[in-house]
Amino acid sequence: MARLFEANRDPERAAAMRGYMRDRFPFLGIMAPRQRALAREATAGAPKPTEDDLRALATACWARAEREYQYFACDQLRRHVRVLTPAFLPTARELITTKPWWDTVDALASRVVGPLVAAYGIAAAMDDWIGDDDIWVARTALLHQLFYKGRTDRERLFGYCTRQAGHPDFFIRKAIGWALREYAKTDPEAVRAYVAAHVDQLSGLSRREALKNL
Repeated sequence: MARLFEANRDPERAAAMRGYMRDRFPFLGIMAPRQRALAREATAGAPKPTEDDLRALATACWARAEREYQYFACDQLRRHVRVLTPAFLPTARELITTKPWWDTVDALASRVVGPLVAAYGIAAAMDDWIGDDDIWVARTALLHQLFYKGRTDRERLFGYCTRQAGHPDFFIRKAIGWALREYAKTDPEAVRAYVAAHVDQLSGLSRREALKNL
């Protein structure tokens, strides 16, 4: 995988990608469609990974500087999420809090942690994460039900939003609005009622995001 990625370096594009991400991470300069094609090539014919294989892969990718390697790891975890057990949750937390930014955190929250919580009924872990001092851990708790649709635990979602409603950080306020907006596709009246009841607690950003499509 590293050989394929390195062979596709594009310094000019890498500079633009780094700028878009506020110079937080170096990039190889490989656009998403090409990344996916290279990932398919790298994993073609490989046996189904174990949880330990995925843990080792993610750890190795996070140790590399360029962001495309972390994207590759996120995609592989998402692809093989059914292999994961609750024993992977500490690793997920480590990935979330290491080189954190919305691009990897949101993918891990909604496509790895969320399915893992649903599969094993370990939502109590998210009850701990929502109060974490690390904003990315708390954001993960807010977003882990993002694609649950009708399976969403509405009271837990609303409770998390209320608990963090006064948080000053942009990424928490945005996550509250996003989580509510996504759930509004399933139960718009419940979201309207929740926002109306908490109008003095929710930030303007959270309210606008929550009601954007209503």
